[in-house]
Amino acid sequence: MIKTEEEQERDMAEWSDEERNTLIPNYGCDLLVEGANDDQIHDKSYPNDTYQVHYNVNGNLQVDLCRGKRSDIFDLYYDKFGKGVVVKIDWAYGRVNPKLWGYKVKEKKKRK
Repeated sequence: MIKTEEEQERDMAEWSDEERNTLIPNYGCDLLVEGANDDQIHDKSYPNDTYQVHYNVNGNLQVDLCRGKRSDIFDLYYDKFGKGVVVKIDWAYGRVNPKLWGYKVKEKKKRK
């Protein structure tokens, strides 16, 4: 099946599962939220090393939440979408220590 130009542009604007799985080994970045809304952007439960990435694809301004070094994040979006897409990269509102983010407490074994 041949895709139209609009479908190809929409597919390019979305992150596939394969791309998401290769972000950490290839770029050292972790994409937390794609196409974040205002509530997700201001959510304080994310790590404090999270960035807001504002980018313009096909005339639509989108915001993602991403972790990594700022230069690596820029390289990631430049390679994915091309020149002139990234509008700005700002700190997000996360307040959780990155070492503790996603930490799950071990269940205690019941003593006899």
